[in-house]
Amino acid sequence: MRKLLVAGAAAVAVAGGVLVATPAEAASAVQIYRVYYDSPGSDKGSNTSLNGEWVQLFNTSRTSKSLKGVKVRDKTGYTYTFGSFTLKGRKSVYIHTGRGSNSATHRYWGRKWYVWNNTGDTAYLLYSNGRVADKCSWGRTGSSKYC
Repeated sequence: MRKLLVAGAAAVAVAGGVLVATPAEAASAVQIYRVYYDSPGSDKGSNTSLNGEWVQLFNTSRTSKSLKGVKVRDKTGYTYTFGSFTLKGRKSVYIHTGRGSNSATHRYWGRKWYVWNNTGDTAYLLYSNGRVADKCSWGRTGSSKYC
C-alpha cells in the first residue's frame, strides 16, 4: 500500500548551526483503500446495483479511530458524513451508495442514484474540519481502483 511507507524526515532545518530533521507530515491513519466505482451489470439504479458501488476505508493504526464528522466526497460535491462511528484498528469499513442497515463494517449513503463516475472521478476523505486526509483518482478503464 503506497501510503503505509512514510519517510522519517521530510526536511532538514538549521537550528543554531546544527542540522535538525523535522518529522514528515503524518499520513492519516484512516485511508481510502479501494473504490469500486462501476458496479457489476448495467447501471439501472436498483438498490443492489447502487450498493455494488462503494468506497473502502482502512484504519492502518492498531488503535480505534473516531470518524464522527469525517466525510467522503466526490469531485461533484456529493458528500457522505459519518455520524457517531468508530473504526477499530486494522479494520475496514465500506460506504455503499444505496440503502441498507449500517453495521461496524458496512455503512449506507442512502442515495437513489450513483455517485462515482465510471469515466473518471476522485474520492476525497475529509477530516471534520474539511482538510483532505486522503484522496484517490481514476480514469476511464476498469471498474475499481486500489488506492
